[in-house]
Amino acid sequence: MLNASKLVKRDPSLELLRTFIADGGYASGDRLPAERELTERLALTRTELRKALDTLEREGAVWRHVGKGTFLAEEDAAAASSDEIVDLGRKLTPFRMMRSRLVIEPAIAREAAINASGDDLRLMERAMNRTRDATTWAEYEEQDDLLHHHVATASDNLLLVALFEKLNLVRRAVSWGSVVRSSVRPSPTHTSFAEHDAIVAAIAARDADAAHDAMRTHLRSVSDRLFKDA
Repeated sequence: MLNASKLVKRDPSLELLRTFIADGGYASGDRLPAERELTERLALTRTELRKALDTLEREGAVWRHVGKGTFLAEEDAAAASSDEIVDLGRKLTPFRMMRSRLVIEPAIAREAAINASGDDLRLMERAMNRTRDATTWAEYEEQDDLLHHHVATASDNLLLVALFEKLNLVRRAVSWGSVVRSSVRPSPTHTSFAEHDAIVAAIAARDADAAHDAMRTHLRSVSDRLFKDA
């Protein structure tokens, strides 16, 4: 007889999303509806939806491109990619993940300062402003992800963008444990706001060294906050 305590609890949000995709006639490479539409159609909260999407992404069933949307993955490529991402996520500690970001993202910011277009800068500024306007941590993190993505695309280097996207996938697969927030939203004096300002200002000024250093300072600050009790 099975021990009920050992049974895997099914996630109703995940099952809803799986059913929606299966019944919707979506094919490999198709883009799913925007998160806002999905939350309305499935009657899910944004947190529930993102948790389900994270699971599908780790499984390799979907892939997400920040700023463009969520897409169904090619079956063969998805299986191989998912295995690789999950394997890396299991092997990497959060500390090593942050060390990887410290190596890669400042170099990307340097290239962004050299190559950013006016449109790139406007997208960065919009995401930066929206982090300040966020009413929840989830909204803040969404715009924070977008800001870092816009910095990567501003590098005008497809390989660097691909590295950044892979880094993000692995970051989501790493086990971070439970992050406890002391408030429902970032405070007006949240450290990252000024750090983001410095990054974008350096890129706008075409100061490659300053952009590199500003991104490194920001990521070190994030790392210090994450591991201050480690």
